[in-house]
Amino acid sequence: MTDEAEVDQLLEADPRNIEALVRKGDLRMASGDERAAAAFYKAALREAGAAQPLPESLRGAIERAQSGIACAETSFERQLEASLAADGFPPDKRPPRFQHSLDLMLGRRQATLELQQPTSYFFPGLPQRPYYERSELPWAKAIEAQAPAIRDELLAYMAGGADGFSPYMVSDPTRPRSDYHGLVDNPDWSTLYIWEKGGRVPGLAEHFARTLAAVEALDLPHITVRAPSILFSRLAAGARIPPHHGVMNARLICHLPLIVPPGCGFRVGGEVREWREGELLVFDDSVEHEAWNLGSSERIILIFDVWRPELDPDERRAVTALFEAVDRHAG
Repeated sequence: MTDEAEVDQLLEADPRNIEALVRKGDLRMASGDERAAAAFYKAALREAGAAQPLPESLRGAIERAQSGIACAETSFERQLEASLAADGFPPDKRPPRFQHSLDLMLGRRQATLELQQPTSYFFPGLPQRPYYERSELPWAKAIEAQAPAIRDELLAYMAGGADGFSPYMVSDPTRPRSDYHGLVDNPDWSTLYIWEKGGRVPGLAEHFARTLAAVEALDLPHITVRAPSILFSRLAAGARIPPHHGVMNARLICHLPLIVPPGCGFRVGGEVREWREGELLVFDDSVEHEAWNLGSSERIILIFDVWRPELDPDERRAVTALFEAVDRHAG
């Protein structure tokens, strides 16, 4: 089994095939794609853990997966440290809370994650609170004042015959297959990005000039291809987004509701709130949250992210350097 296309066929037929998952990891590792290799190795170990007892014939594959993960993690850590040092953050010149976050990310320390449970990156010492109130954000009134103009731009764009929305979650052939509660490749939860992967989306800026001007004036995190994101999120009538956590707690997610039919709701932690058209809703998406639209028409909101106000400028620069290093490692 040396041909990658053959391995892909096996995984298409049986995504839980342990031997094929490990072999896919081997092939990705041989090609230099350590992150993808680690993803397939970890998927193989998850399947192995659920399939006990394992046949003796799989012992070699499991050992290769364990060794491959260790190799990938060592390489990642070495390159990460070198990149941070090159960007002005050697070990002896890092903000203490940032160093703590890095140790958590690399498994050097363990954290008790109470409310905040980010899937990728935990910055310690931040307040555990699900929502931030509009009254405590000095820029909230300015963006809310632009809500009618933003809504008009969206409606004009949609009236022009262009939809542009696509499923929020899409399958990725470079990673193990998954299906998130039936929402992968499902247009019930769809998005129209106007800022993505480090910049404005070509061909859309001219349609959303006032939207971009309003949001770009805020304290946005500019982190390689990851942030900021500025997008319209559409939730179809009858659709529900199940409970989940965001990737990091160093930012806040902002919702500016534009079209909200009756029957919509949103929960962060233990508190349910309703979207109100034109009223900003700001929350920490590393806290478990979910959304639903029980109405008879679609709900559309504008979403963007801002820095957590508790992070000082040096911490923000350090977090930015960290993720730039991560993405350099990923190529």
